[in-house]
Amino acid sequence: MVEYHLRIDELPASEQPRERLRESGSASLSNSELLAIILRTGTAAENVLGLATRMLTRFGGLTGLARASFSELCSERGMGQAKSAQLKAALELGRRLSSTQPEERAVIRSPEDVANLLMTEMSVLDQEQLRVLHLTSKNHVISISEVYKGNVNTSLIRPSELFREAVRENCPAVIVVHNHPSGDPEPSREDITVTEQIVAAGRVLDIEVLDHIIIGRQRYESLKERGMGIT
Repeated sequence: MVEYHLRIDELPASEQPRERLRESGSASLSNSELLAIILRTGTAAENVLGLATRMLTRFGGLTGLARASFSELCSERGMGQAKSAQLKAALELGRRLSSTQPEERAVIRSPEDVANLLMTEMSVLDQEQLRVLHLTSKNHVISISEVYKGNVNTSLIRPSELFREAVRENCPAVIVVHNHPSGDPEPSREDITVTEQIVAAGRVLDIEVLDHIIIGRQRYESLKERGMGIT
C-alpha cells in the first residue's frame, strides 16, 4: 500500500504554521508549530502538527529532542533520516546561536544571567563540563573557556588550568559553571569542596571568584546564594 504523506500546506489555512509565522512572526508560534515547519510532512494517519506534538511529548520537549541520538529520532514513526537530519541541524544552529551571540557583550548581574547565557547548551550535555566566565571590572563577559570535560572533582582541578585564561586576559573576576547530567543541580559535598579550593586559588592570584553555578535540567543553583564555599 502506498503511504500518503500529508504536507504542511495541505492543512487548513488556519492551521498552517508557515502562514501564521509570515503574518505574526516566529515568536507567536508554539514549539509544535515551529517543529512542524522543520519536519514539513506527516503521515497518512497523522498530520505534521500531530507528528511534531508527538515527538515533543515522546522526548520531553525541546531539551529531550536535543539530547536524543540520531538513531533514536530515526526510529520514530514518521521520521526517518531526512527529517531527523533536518531536526538535528536546526537544534544545533539554535544551540550555537544561544552559546555565542549573548556572549559578545553580555553583562552578568545575577546568577540568572549566567543561567540564561549557558543553560540551553549545558543542560543537554551527557557528561560533566566545567567552564569559566572571564569578566571585566564591570562584569562584562570577555570570554568563556571550557576547562574540564568528564568527572569534575577535587583531584582533577588544577588552578593553573582553571585560571590560565583569566590571567592571560588580566581579568579581575571569574564565574565557574558546571553541569549535572542527571538533571538535578543540587550541590554535592564534592562541589562545595571544589568551590572552596577555587576561591582560595583565586585569592592567591588576586582574581575574585564571584560564583559557582551548577546547571541541571532547566534548573540551576548558585553556591554564592546558598552560602556554600563562597562568602
